[in-house]
This record gives sequence, C-alpha cells and structure tokens, in this order.
Amino acid sequence: MQKKLHIKKGDTVAVIAGESKGRKGRVLEVNRDKSKALVEGVNMVSKHTKPNAKAPQGGIIKKEAPVHISNLMVIDPASGKPTRVGRRLNDKNKLVRFAKKSGEEIK
Repeated sequence: MQKKLHIKKGDTVAVIAGESKGRKGRVLEVNRDKSKALVEGVNMVSKHTKPNAKAPQGGIIKKEAPVHISNLMVIDPASGKPTRVGRRLNDKNKLVRFAKKSGEEIK
C-alpha cells in the first residue's frame, strides 16, 4: 500500500528546511515510494552532460533535484502563507483537502 501524502502534483509549496529554505514553487512530480517531490526552481543542481541530440554543445545543465516531502508545506490559498493540510468530507460526501490556517479548501 502506498503512503498518503499532504502534497500533490500542481500544488504551490514553500520549502521550510534545507538549502532552499524560504523558496516557493509549484510541484512538478511526486514520488510516493521515496516520499520526495520535484519543485519548480527549488534545489537546483549542476549536471555535467556529454554532447547529444538534446544538448549538441554538452556542458553543465542546471536542473531541479527532488526534495523530501517533510521539508515542504502547502501554501494557503487564502493568506498565501504555509499551512498544514487536513482532510474532511465536503457537502457532496467527497474527501477534500483543506488548509488548517484558514479552513479553505485546497483545489
């Protein structure tokens, strides 16, 4: 069985620990097995590449590296600040995520 995570692809998150602390970005990909997420513009690493069809010149390419889920917090849609996430049943009897700070539903 896979773990339930508080972060999904497409969420806007803030980094709360590590080298990229304080940065915000959109989640591009979530790896549930390793509990890691790829966040746009966060945790950039340099990758040395040989010349190929994609990069005919080769050289050093900057790209995002995965960040552990525990170092990320979802941004509250109402206030724009990091918040914890809860789950509750909405009026249509469907389980939805909500921001604990404002109580607003996270889309």
